[in-house]
Amino acid sequence: VQLQASGGGLVQPGGSLRLSCAASGSFSSINVMGWYRQAPGKQRELVATITSRRSTNYADSVKGRFTISRDYAMVYLQMNSLKLEDTAVYYCKLMVVGVEYWGQGTLVTVSS
Repeated sequence: VQLQASGGGLVQPGGSLRLSCAASGSFSSINVMGWYRQAPGKQRELVATITSRRSTNYADSVKGRFTISRDYAMVYLQMNSLKLEDTAVYYCKLMVVGVEYWGQGTLVTVSS
């Protein structure tokens, strides 16, 4: 299984970005996909997850601003009202029966 994330870039505060992640290979249709991020000097943290039944979970810091969605093997993160503190490398993850697969990360920089 491989995951390929894309969509990062430089954006001004208040702006928007949409991240995408494509999962390839063979895996169960019962799974959880998610986005995590790691800012410089900080630990990796949960941003949002979505199950194969479309149940979602968000970190408090992004609720109301970010929206996670999926289309089976694709997961998206719509990020609106971006703040300076959203700057980080964003990673997508696929969780299947206790096994985790990570993408390579895509850099989001929020700066004026």
